[in-house]
Amino acid sequence: MSNPCIICVAITGSVPRKETNPAVPITVPEQIESTQEAFEAGASIAHCHVRLDDGTPTSDPERFGRLMEGIQKHCPGMIVQLSTGGRSGAGTERGGMLSLRPDMASLSVGSNNFPTRVYENPPELIDWLASEMRTYDVKPEIEAFDLSHIHQAVARSKRGDIPGKLYVQFVMGVKNAMPVDRDVFDYYVRTMERLAPDAQWCAAGVGPGQIVVNEWAIAAGGHTRTGLEDNMRLDRNTLAPSNAALVARAAALCEKYERPVATWQQARTILELRTS
Repeated sequence: MSNPCIICVAITGSVPRKETNPAVPITVPEQIESTQEAFEAGASIAHCHVRLDDGTPTSDPERFGRLMEGIQKHCPGMIVQLSTGGRSGAGTERGGMLSLRPDMASLSVGSNNFPTRVYENPPELIDWLASEMRTYDVKPEIEAFDLSHIHQAVARSKRGDIPGKLYVQFVMGVKNAMPVDRDVFDYYVRTMERLAPDAQWCAAGVGPGQIVVNEWAIAAGGHTRTGLEDNMRLDRNTLAPSNAALVARAAALCEKYERPVATWQQARTILELRTS
């Protein structure tokens, strides 16, 4: 067995509600507990959003700080990746937490449609977020909702806007954006190999596409993301009881394809992150 697979757990996001699945962690203590369970199940990256007490998404640096502190205490070594997504704030508010110096942060390098709105990522905002990540030594995880986003990421890497080896995540299954499509997935992989052969890539599927994309990514030699942010069910009739259950499902696919689940030490080495 070789080529460890990094499992990222997206623990809560901005949209899922307890009314749909009671296992969705909302408060900071709930998120810390859920992340610890997922870490013990094999996740080495925690993709983090924060919410107000009523479940409303926010970019509040104080809440991000408490979440980071809790994860670092209870999941030593786990990679903390904070979201700069547009559902939690507007403009530079989206990057207000980068001064906390998380290991990683999401970076969308282009706009696209979401189910009920346009996910706006204008060039000047991307420039600013990328600059803040360089300032605070935060590694970007490029979230590619469209083929053009892969090309933009490579162009920015070549200009030096994104230092180090690229880490690009294909996001498939968001309504009005890229569907879960095997031909598209395969083309994304070939595009990455052609344009950025030294890059690492990951793939995430939304809703019922989660397990499908997990398997495609693991079988193809990439890394993968799971968690209640993207999908709240084990199958059509069964709610996922926890983030850990979704991580365990991805870990089982790693075993199926004879790929070890990456430890946090291996994940940090693969992604060229600080180890202490």
